[in-house]
Amino acid sequence: MTKPRAIRPKLPVVVPSTAMVMAAGLGKRMRPLTATRPKPLIPVAGKPLLDHALDHLRAAGVKRAVVNVHYLADTLEAHLSTIDGLDIVVSDERGQLLETGGGLIKARPLLGDDPIFVVNSDNFWLDGPVDALSLLADRWDPKIMDVLLLLVPLARAHCHGGQGDFYLDATGRITSRRKPGRVAPYVFIGVQILNPAILVDAPEPPFSTMIFWERAIAEGRAYGVVHQGLWVDVGTPAAVARAEELLGNG
Repeated sequence: MTKPRAIRPKLPVVVPSTAMVMAAGLGKRMRPLTATRPKPLIPVAGKPLLDHALDHLRAAGVKRAVVNVHYLADTLEAHLSTIDGLDIVVSDERGQLLETGGGLIKARPLLGDDPIFVVNSDNFWLDGPVDALSLLADRWDPKIMDVLLLLVPLARAHCHGGQGDFYLDATGRITSRRKPGRVAPYVFIGVQILNPAILVDAPEPPFSTMIFWERAIAEGRAYGVVHQGLWVDVGTPAAVARAEELLGNG
């Protein structure tokens, strides 16, 4: 039996009212669990991954979640119809898998013009001393930022097989790992605040959100915040078991 989660205090800040939740991936690495259900509905500790993400958004004060769907979209939409406490809007990608950047462009008319959270639905994180989403909102400064990413040190990236994604300087600005084989000290954990105004001049999908990040990095307007809690890269069946083990250990 897993232990109940502690309620983490929220910082007294205004959080984005809208979030984009990425839920359209095929989940190939999660096979055979995704043979009959979309990856966001894989249960961790008795609750679908998607619901863990939506719980974080609801607790932070988000009012509206735009969720994109592609693989087994009918199943995912049926589940979304049962969610309470959030205004759920579906961005339908049944016709083509667009990846994260293409998904944002498809959903752009639904996102509004104010800063938004963008959250990957296959994330599993526990907050540290304070709620991670309010921590992001506290650090967000639209005068100098277009994107603000939640990062963890590579050494604390549970079940993550990569070599890191970003470098972080003393001011919080990020730069990306550019050379193959080179190790970067921080991993992006699928949670960010983004200014929708940067979602312009996009190539034909599918493409990654990285194209927008790279522009922001080049302009010195991409920043990062280090997550103080737990994060698990739930990309394989083994990672599900590891996440449940860590949660059970408190």
